Amino acid sequence: MSTQHSWEVKVKNTPLLKKKCSHCDSERFQCSDKFRLNAQKKNIDIWLIYRCVKCNNTYNMTVFSRIRTESISKEIFNKFSENNRGIAWEYAFSQELIRKNNAEADWESVEYEILYPNLLVEDLINMDSEMISFKINCPFDFNMRVSMVIRTCLGLSSSKLNQLLDTDAVYFNEKLLQKKYKIKNGITVKINRQKLVNLYLIGKEDLFLNTVDD
Repeated sequence: MSTQHSWEVKVKNTPLLKKKCSHCDSERFQCSDKFRLNAQKKNIDIWLIYRCVKCNNTYNMTVFSRIRTESISKEIFNKFSENNRGIAWEYAFSQELIRKNNAEADWESVEYEILYPNLLVEDLINMDSEMISFKINCPFDFNMRVSMVIRTCLGLSSSKLNQLLDTDAVYFNEKLLQKKYKIKNGITVKINRQKLVNLYLIGKEDLFLNTVDD
């Protein structure tokens, strides 16, 4: 049996772009959440507008170039025209779009919070399930590691997480988790409950021995 819980990574801002400004000494641009559209006959160009964090100088990132207007649905076109924040964020986080524009994102500039049920390791090890399953919801890709979410949500130290991984207790989409793995929206992480119990008991024993030695 498997018991599943949900973890949600909620971003607070779009990533800055690493780009030198031609008007000041700044090297970062922030997404404005606005688009620029330029229609010529049956073709249209669409850019996502960025602004220098210091002087407000603009940089336009190409979203579509010389694309036929009929190839964009009316719903999507209206979102571009109305500067829809949701679609602006989709493109601002698009690693493919950033690469196509020969740009570089500052992923560390993304602020976030992780929403998760208030479950301690002690709560998890007392469950009956053989595997404890966690679905991670994160609609935007910003190179965040799965291991960071696990550490935060389970309240584990880096050393404890390493011990857990060394025992082959954590699975990522049915494969053993490696620390380099990055989050994709909707992925599932499974943890072997008994191995988590063993890790917890080892920690208790270490604490007891240290107390005795004192």
